[in-house]
Amino acid sequence: MKRCILFCLALPLFAHAAPASFAEAKRLAGPLYAQQSVEFYCGCRYSGNRVNLSSCGYQPRKNASRAARIEWEHIVPAWVIGHQRQCWQKGGRKHCAANDVQFRKAEADLHNLVPSIGEVNGDRSNYSFAWLPQKPHQYGRCETVVDFKARKVMPRQAIRGMIARTYFYMADRYQLRLSKQDRQLYEAWNKAYPPKTWEQQRNQQVACVMGWGNPYVGKVDMGRCTRKRG
Repeated sequence: MKRCILFCLALPLFAHAAPASFAEAKRLAGPLYAQQSVEFYCGCRYSGNRVNLSSCGYQPRKNASRAARIEWEHIVPAWVIGHQRQCWQKGGRKHCAANDVQFRKAEADLHNLVPSIGEVNGDRSNYSFAWLPQKPHQYGRCETVVDFKARKVMPRQAIRGMIARTYFYMADRYQLRLSKQDRQLYEAWNKAYPPKTWEQQRNQQVACVMGWGNPYVGKVDMGRCTRKRG
């Protein structure tokens, strides 16, 4: 049987309205990943909110309790989304969520949301992605590396292309600025790690909820989406 890296297509593809808040996005994200529950940064299997750490050889770095649970992670951090907006200067994320419609839409965009081991989500913080010379060692056999001093994260190879394409999508849709260094890195990752079947399937499924796909991943067929009966 072919093993999915992160996501396998579930049928039928139910169409919903795009979530209006981060809380709603998290509620919708759970069912989207339920059939093939694979965590993003390390590839661990999970059920509900509980992570099967042994399924990917994960060893907690510091916080075993947080490592055992799934959290919903923004690939492009909310800090990056909000820090470029005036609302952030007036009161941070809470103020933006309450007063900035564009921020709420970006914060709730399911194309940017993935399941993460809680400890890795916390360690990643709002650090940018980068290539790092360190070999993975912090989380057992998990291949993601966090450099706390440099405030950088090197993700496992299987997700680097998806990260790049998500950054390009978010930058275009929500007018986010990318540094020259980041853009060069993501262009390299996009080329070196083209979309696999699992990423294209995820794009189609998320498109049925959001109403549009990530064009950097490929085309989607909205005709395949079925309106869910209420």
